[in-house]
Amino acid sequence: MVVMKIIGITGGVGSGKSALLGYIKEKYSCRIILADEAAHRVKEPGQPCYDKLVGLLSADILSEDGTINKNRMAAKIFGSKELLQKVNQIIHPAVRELIFREIELAASEGNIKFFFIEAALLIEGGYLKIVDEMWYIYAGEEVRRQRLKGMRGYSDEKIDSIMQSQLREDEFRKYCTVEIDNSGSLEAAFRQIDARLGECV
Repeated sequence: MVVMKIIGITGGVGSGKSALLGYIKEKYSCRIILADEAAHRVKEPGQPCYDKLVGLLSADILSEDGTINKNRMAAKIFGSKELLQKVNQIIHPAVRELIFREIELAASEGNIKFFFIEAALLIEGGYLKIVDEMWYIYAGEEVRRQRLKGMRGYSDEKIDSIMQSQLREDEFRKYCTVEIDNSGSLEAAFRQIDARLGECV
């Protein structure tokens, strides 16, 4: 039976977490769960958060097919810290529970070496208690800005707003035991990953 290592992946917006996880998925015996995807799953009809969110925000947030519409939900919450807090109190515990179940399932199957959890808010969300390692994917602010403008078409105002809501570099470093510098080429970052995961095998 393979001993599975649980690794958290975090970092600021535009740091390139998705690209690095794509490489890890292809090369290593692992399972990867993205907190954003988990949050989408728990909002589906019949899932834990669906009725609670509709009860809180009304049926106005639903699409014609009865699913929760991300944009309508965002519009309903916009500008209300109180509503945002209530929504987070519904979604975050359900996401954690889903992730815990996935970890238990993977551990019981015993056939993968690494289980990766990716989220911008891993540290704030209390995941330090369940991971064996926390990785900080670093990229300089200017590099991240250029990526967000070029790849996502974000405005400076939107980038400023997102960056101000996230942890500072020194806070990420305070809680993460491994740092992968993704300011340069992807190949350089891949080599850092190989060096780290090679040690863990």
